[in-house]
Amino acid sequence: MFDLDPGTNNFEAIKATARSLKQLLDWLDLPAYLKTTGSRGLHVIVPLKPAETFESVRSFARSCARLVVSQAPAQSTMEQRINARGERVFVDTNRNAYAQLIAPAYDARARRGAPGSTPIDWSALAANDLRPDGVTIQNIFSRLKRTEDPWKNFWLQVASLDEARRKLKSA
Repeated sequence: MFDLDPGTNNFEAIKATARSLKQLLDWLDLPAYLKTTGSRGLHVIVPLKPAETFESVRSFARSCARLVVSQAPAQSTMEQRINARGERVFVDTNRNAYAQLIAPAYDARARRGAPGSTPIDWSALAANDLRPDGVTIQNIFSRLKRTEDPWKNFWLQVASLDEARRKLKSA
């Protein structure tokens, strides 16, 4: 799981970072799913077979994040201290640990207007009106009527990190 948090309200930088992660995960032959957070960012999630430990997943995710950040250091960072991030996107891999929580898919957030953490298709990144809090309790049902669930095959796509780990080490 990669949590992309803005340093500012520059959502275009978050979208660009998500695209970079998608390219890397595609190269590693890993399925990648995207969702809004219902707050200010995006989540990129890879469904994994339950064979991995929290630490092995976190280590792998950090390696991926380091590579993505190294390709655009002016745009993204892994710096945890907010005051050291500046306007850069924080590529957060810290949720890949025991007892760490994320906003689950289709969760209404406790924020004004009740925005939801909503699965989206990767093509949604091209939309100028995409917002991380754009789907709310008020419009989710109309959205579901006209849009197929982009995560309908999520658990059918579970992957192992073995080959991806070898490939990433060679990068």
